[in-house]
Amino acid sequence: MPVVAGVDSSTQSCKVEIRDADSGSVIGSGSAPHPRTTPPVSEQNPADWWSAFSVALAKACDDARVSPSEIRAISVAAQCHGLVLLGRGGAVLRPVKLWNDLTSAPQAEAMVAQMGKEFWAQAVGSVPTAAFTITKLAWVAQNEPEIMGQAVGACLPHDWLTWKLCGNLVTDRSEASGTGYYNAPARAYRWDILSRFAGVNESFELPEVLGPDSVAGLVVPEIAAELGFGKDVLVGPGAGDQHAAALGMGIGAGDVVFSLGTSGVVMTPSQASIHDPSGVVNGVCDATGRYLPLICTLNCTKVVDWFRDLLGVDYEQFDRLAVSVPSQERILTLAAYFDGERTPSLPNSVGILAGLTPESTRAQIARAAVDGVVMGLVEGLDAIQRCGAAVDGLIVAAGGGAASWAFRQSIADLVNREVHVLEAPGATVRGACLQAATILAGVSIDEMRTAWRPPVVVTTPPGDLTSPQARAAYRELAGYRGMDRS
Repeated sequence: MPVVAGVDSSTQSCKVEIRDADSGSVIGSGSAPHPRTTPPVSEQNPADWWSAFSVALAKACDDARVSPSEIRAISVAAQCHGLVLLGRGGAVLRPVKLWNDLTSAPQAEAMVAQMGKEFWAQAVGSVPTAAFTITKLAWVAQNEPEIMGQAVGACLPHDWLTWKLCGNLVTDRSEASGTGYYNAPARAYRWDILSRFAGVNESFELPEVLGPDSVAGLVVPEIAAELGFGKDVLVGPGAGDQHAAALGMGIGAGDVVFSLGTSGVVMTPSQASIHDPSGVVNGVCDATGRYLPLICTLNCTKVVDWFRDLLGVDYEQFDRLAVSVPSQERILTLAAYFDGERTPSLPNSVGILAGLTPESTRAQIARAAVDGVVMGLVEGLDAIQRCGAAVDGLIVAAGGGAASWAFRQSIADLVNREVHVLEAPGATVRGACLQAATILAGVSIDEMRTAWRPPVVVTTPPGDLTSPQARAAYRELAGYRGMDRS
């Protein structure tokens, strides 16, 4: 039985799965934490990612009762956008500014002001926010010029882990398309953007952009010895975390995923590239060679966790409270901007709970917490649909929040469609395993995605629909007044 390994190096932790390369069944898993970060400054050291990966790999092999030497291929998915600034010999010059580091918001604002939203949407598929790598490069260039002067290249978190494994500086389309300096349809980096905002030229080393079923290389001998691998272990091109999750869930044309984790994401595959000059929709690529228009919010499950702690209830009790409130009683409205917000771009905003009266109940507060998160995601779905993407397939809830009845019911009510949960826990690491199995088998990514497509295990039908007045109150409070919903 050939086995493969998949890696999910997220903001919070590293997860590793070992799977049967033929059947796709999971035979072992392990995880290890990453250092916690707290926006607006959110930074980590890549050495900590490697340490966590090593521990998680050992745990996964122990759980699977296999030796690391039995692993035939490995692929890495990781958090998107973060800036790994490289010096000579691959030295990491400073802690990595992560996707949720908000310090480059002024640089993002300046970029949009100078070039206009239409330019960015056409040039790189998305309008920059503080999350994008290009803004972090600009921040370093402006605030740490001595560090920037030592830089000879840059990459993203998954690129660095892949480089550590195989010695080749490579990436994939899903990650390159989220940097703010890569034109996916043209398959080219935008050196004019890099020169203008980061002061670098074409001698600055950037990762080679690989196809979705390309081999990045073989695990180098010294790393193989460190990890206990055998010879000739294949390394996949990797992907961004959400893109790998879509792959792991077997998402196809028209399907919509509500990914409920630290961040909230709404995404759907698209054959054509998407360009949204409003800046709401990111026109990024997926992990199959196509596109994956998405919106991403900074505040998702953490919001509900905070309110759950405030109310002194466990997860099940919180869900019961939240779903017990009929629509006519939903008089509280939450703008869930605890860490500022990315969509809409309000990096300096704070959370606001409006409509409190002496008659407000714990159940109303719980429902406001859930709806405040979900309404922001549904606004994103509306924006994706306005861009012309098909959204008539399955509505899928994924991530840790998908286990919440309240989250699923809120989505179902707000979109007035059934919400499904797939048998794909840990979809990101599952997608990484799928990619590793693809390069081992030498088949197309589409063929393997079809073979590994998971079944639906939970379906939540729509119920008591949220009133138009509740949506209007949310839009007013949350800063969506300028968005056309026609």
